[in-house]
Amino acid sequence: MDAPDAPGRASGDGGHPARATPSTARTPPALSRCVAVEPAKFAAAYWGRAPLLSRAAELPNPVGFTDLLSPADADELLSRRGLRAPFLRVARNGEVLPTGRYTGGGGAGAEITDQVLDERVLALYADGATLVLQGLHRTWPPLIDLTRELSLTLGQPLQVNAYLTPPDNQGFATHYDTHDVFVLQVDGHKHWRIHEPVLPDPLERQPWGGRADEVSAIADGPPALDVVLGPGDALYLPRGWLHSAQARDEASLHLTVGVRALTRYSVVEALLELAAEDRRLRAGLPFGMDVADVDQLEPELTETVEALRDWLLQADPAAVADRLRNRVWPAARPAPIRPLAQAATIARLDVDTRLAPRAGLRWQLRPEPATDGAPARVSLLLFDRTLSFPAQCARAVRAFLSGGVTRVGDLPGLDDDADRIVLARRLLREAVAVEV
Repeated sequence: MDAPDAPGRASGDGGHPARATPSTARTPPALSRCVAVEPAKFAAAYWGRAPLLSRAAELPNPVGFTDLLSPADADELLSRRGLRAPFLRVARNGEVLPTGRYTGGGGAGAEITDQVLDERVLALYADGATLVLQGLHRTWPPLIDLTRELSLTLGQPLQVNAYLTPPDNQGFATHYDTHDVFVLQVDGHKHWRIHEPVLPDPLERQPWGGRADEVSAIADGPPALDVVLGPGDALYLPRGWLHSAQARDEASLHLTVGVRALTRYSVVEALLELAAEDRRLRAGLPFGMDVADVDQLEPELTETVEALRDWLLQADPAAVADRLRNRVWPAARPAPIRPLAQAATIARLDVDTRLAPRAGLRWQLRPEPATDGAPARVSLLLFDRTLSFPAQCARAVRAFLSGGVTRVGDLPGLDDDADRIVLARRLLREAVAVEV
């Protein structure tokens, strides 16, 4: 989050909210690792409103955050994991360096040109550059688990980066982000200066670079928060709050969990996409019209606003929810599965096999009425596709995904064990279920 730069719940299943399968119980919960206040207080007083500093002594993290990513883990990623350019950025003196400065060929059997070269990374880091490990919510198991649970708690998609800064160095100048962040200080100390926003609640299309002069002017004034984070400390910053961070007299490693929050403008965008279905709003402007002429534009603007208002009064909330679901659900993946182990489970499945829903899987179950002689079916909406089942499977699928049954032979609403095994195999093959 030194670097300048949602899943929501849709309605369905007969009016029931979209569901997400619970993640494996963990102690402490993900949110309590990031903030030292109760969730209700955080939501009411800080979420999207104000920074929150949480000291290590106030958090239930006996080992700080080293279990999520330690300096040794970062070294392993940089040297032994075949890291490629999209997963590493390098910045120095406020500028992101070209990837060619630290990448090259992968050697025999890996004919690529963008693999991170550890000796080049060493030279840049020793010269004061900040290393940014990106996309750790997709590549590092402890952070995959943390972000999945935190994403379900917040109802928003998340991303995780790590920042490794040499002593007495600063990777980026004062800026703001267009997403909320949780800063988790893993190792070393870093001095943060926080200023109030020049643009409250900026959208992703409103980055700080368009207001660089305002940002610089505010950064020269007294900060709203001036603090040094040490190992185990955490800081929450809403989008738009200005910040800069500099390592002290030792190397610093911190994680930033970025929250790609949905906004009311996200709802506006969904409405505008659906508005394209209205013929009045698709109508062309008059032949030869000069759109820069206010007198010519005014009557067309009035008619367009009236047409848009008429359409909005009839907007279907379910259609809007579907648009938002299609945008948000794919941005937050469920727990990883093991393809080889999964295939083995399918091969030896029987009525006594015990299954569980894939952790973090968001789903909706919707009936499909019979049409043109076709029998009724039920649709299972997932983050990346929609599955169709015979209607008689609805009770069993709902009971399983709601956590009400684990043994294959106990799936309700089906005629015999053969049908239960067929359904269980389908759920396993579609990565909806896993063996427990």
